[in-house]
Amino acid sequence: MLAALDPDRYSIIPVGITREGAFVLEDNDPGKFVLNASSLPVVVDNGTRVLWPESAASRELTLVDAAGTRSLGNVDLIFPILHGPFGEDGTIQGMLDLLGLPYVGSGVLASALGMDKHFAKTVFQQAGLPVAPWRTITADDWQQAPDLATAALETLNLPVFVKPARAGSSVGVSRVAHSDQLREAMAVGLAEDNKVLMESGLTGRELEIAVLQGRPGEPTRASVAGEVIVTGRDFYDFAAKYLNAPGVDLVCPANLTAAELAEAQRLAIAAFDAIGGAGLARVDFFLTDTGWVINEINTMPGFTGISMFPTCWLNSGYTYAELIDELISVAIAHARHGS
Repeated sequence: MLAALDPDRYSIIPVGITREGAFVLEDNDPGKFVLNASSLPVVVDNGTRVLWPESAASRELTLVDAAGTRSLGNVDLIFPILHGPFGEDGTIQGMLDLLGLPYVGSGVLASALGMDKHFAKTVFQQAGLPVAPWRTITADDWQQAPDLATAALETLNLPVFVKPARAGSSVGVSRVAHSDQLREAMAVGLAEDNKVLMESGLTGRELEIAVLQGRPGEPTRASVAGEVIVTGRDFYDFAAKYLNAPGVDLVCPANLTAAELAEAQRLAIAAFDAIGGAGLARVDFFLTDTGWVINEINTMPGFTGISMFPTCWLNSGYTYAELIDELISVAIAHARHGS
């Protein structure tokens, strides 16, 4: 994204977050953060500190470094390009709301709902949207009454996917094809969160729709569908999503009838509206023999060159750079409109 932003149009302040949670000023060098399997990029503590405004009366960012303290200027918009807890779960969105800083993407509630698969599915179910059968197991449940999880295997039917309730990018997800794999899958999932979802493994095609919010008064838009075809892996995991690992083919646009695509687009927008989404989202589906089933919604989906969200919009009429411009323009329009 940093490489795609037009420096003649935007004045960019790249802020990185270290593993310890320090906000540091980063370089404007996109090559520094290239994803590769041997060395994933890490934000290191370079000694700088980016300070947020003291109150909502200001939009000024301040830098403290070895040379002293200086202004980085006033900020028009924050683009929180973050995954997982403290990034897309509503926490940093709440901080930005307190400071009165507009940002791209969903607010506190929609971010929190999208991040928590249990509550997202609960909201979808209440809205009459199709979801796969599931059972939520907490760490206490697993420790005190493991038979609950064992019984869920029988109810949900194998294979079952075990996944952390509040993690992203397929981190901590396991496919359980035999009951003797459950213990390890629970350990992997509970290492990421204190509750996990056990979901029925559905037979069908895995498809994804990208969603873009319109400007105030304009409708929400849905892209063409992309299809994930798993050929040599258990599922579409982190390595396939971000490191281009083999065993998964991404096809976009997917081969769907006009009626099938229209229904998927309708459901994607309905899911976006059900959680009160804003900005962008990617809605993941299974197309089974009995119809569409919503798997999950991602309120800050992957945005790499091989990610499905930009790929779907590339095949719907936007270039990568135009898509980023559109997200920024929509967010600024809503901030000015007070919506």
